[in-house]
Amino acid sequence: MELIQRSTGPLATNVYLLGDPATREALAIDTAIPSAAWIGERLADRGWTLKLIVSTHYHWDHVGDNAAVQAATGAPIACHALDRHGLEHPQPLGAPFPIPPSVPAVELAERGRIRFGSILLQVLHTPGHTEGSVCLVADDDGLLFSGDTLFRGGWGRVDLPGGSADAMVSSLARLALLEDPLRVLPGHGLPTTIARERPLLELIAREGMLPA
Repeated sequence: MELIQRSTGPLATNVYLLGDPATREALAIDTAIPSAAWIGERLADRGWTLKLIVSTHYHWDHVGDNAAVQAATGAPIACHALDRHGLEHPQPLGAPFPIPPSVPAVELAERGRIRFGSILLQVLHTPGHTEGSVCLVADDDGLLFSGDTLFRGGWGRVDLPGGSADAMVSSLARLALLEDPLRVLPGHGLPTTIARERPLLELIAREGMLPA
């Protein structure tokens, strides 16, 4: 798997493009505004065909270019069923520009699998930031795409629409069960590892609450 990443937009969202050089199939994770042109250029450079657009959750800074990327590539959009409404009827939440609606055609479900060529991702339903937040595990490549569930030294906000502190505690406690070597690629900020975040994750699991 070849991985390309760009931080973009007013909230510096991490956009990920994953491709299999052998089959030339690719998928995009969290197509924030502006990423459509960048994705199109990277696909063209490598001769890749985009097969899927994945939204880890429905907040505007992760789905803003869904419709544009879909229009340019024909790739379907995937999200968890509980976040579908947020793609179809996006909530601005202070966005500095309009957020076009997008229509998911693929449902991401707990323990579901996404496979294109050598790319294999397992879906983990990790609510807390939104009801339908998901993380994606690429075991073969030692990667966890954590969306806004887990950051380097922190976690996603639980005070926005769809947020729940209790659900976030459960989701972070679940991530504490993952293997140390997994490299964590979050929706914002720098990458980290499960090993680096383990003390925090285990504290949250043990105490049953988010640290103040």
